[in-house]
Amino acid sequence: MTAIDEYWDALDRLINNAPLRLPKGTPINNDSVALEAGRSRGSIKKSRNTFSALIEAIKSAHAVNIRKKPNAKIQLENEKSKKESYRELYHQSLNREIMLLERLDQLEKRLKQISNVTPIFKGKQNVDSKRN
Repeated sequence: MTAIDEYWDALDRLINNAPLRLPKGTPINNDSVALEAGRSRGSIKKSRNTFSALIEAIKSAHAVNIRKKPNAKIQLENEKSKKESYRELYHQSLNREIMLLERLDQLEKRLKQISNVTPIFKGKQNVDSKRN
């Protein structure tokens, strides 16, 4: 399979909204076709004659794609995946906080075991007892 065939296959996948490397619903343009083909952004150049037919096909597919309404099913899938990623980030932050609290508890227990350490502030009871 030649490189130009990979670009054409990538364009077909984007038109059919079945990309392998990009998220579904990605707008069709030169860069997205190049990325879907596994190439770098900007690899489709107008100055190269081999890409002229491909660029025209991309332009026409882009025009057709703009006229289509966004698919509600795709939008729902995208929102669900965002929700799951935020949920995962939330759980990761909770885990970090629990680990930090456990570490703080360990350090406070270790501090109490050391007899030559005098606490600077023992709490509200000491302040009230000094006033009386």
